[in-house]
Amino acid sequence: VARRLSLRKHPECHGMAGGKAIEHLAQTGNQNQHPFRLPLQRYRNCDFSFSGLQSLVNKAIAEKEKEEGIQEGEILSCVEDLAAAVQHAVAVHIIQRTYRAMLFCRKHGILPSKNAALVVSGGVASNQYIRKGLQTLADVNDFAFLCPPPRLCTDNGVMIAWNGIERLRAGLGVLQSAEGIRYEPK
Repeated sequence: VARRLSLRKHPECHGMAGGKAIEHLAQTGNQNQHPFRLPLQRYRNCDFSFSGLQSLVNKAIAEKEKEEGIQEGEILSCVEDLAAAVQHAVAVHIIQRTYRAMLFCRKHGILPSKNAALVVSGGVASNQYIRKGLQTLADVNDFAFLCPPPRLCTDNGVMIAWNGIERLRAGLGVLQSAEGIRYEPK
């Protein structure tokens, strides 16, 4: 979406990654100006899919470009509103599907009845809007919420290392024996 909106050309977003640019512009946007239908609403499962949303967003952007008489690659006047609407739709989709997964896991005894945790990591965990929504979901459902600081949410290697540290701290048997394990720090 950031690429399609040409956010690298936006004066406030120069040098930002796409997700960061969307989050930044969404702060001043009105999500209600361009409500997007949520993906997979007729399916009662835990699957995620953003392809339908991507199609809707691309169509909305093309319509706005035509309305404003601008070419693809130019900045729309409503870019903040579009960013807010997209971010909201993505957040709600993730929260709904995560909630279904939580219910499924509890129903089937996959999670402990007490001390269940929701772990959020990776790039999406650096988005404060999504993070706050998932924090609320965890709180309402009596789940611990485990999420590294945003500065550690951009690199999968760092996320794997963070997971190992947390498992080691919790005594969850990260290593039975360090014999024969070689590593090269970088």
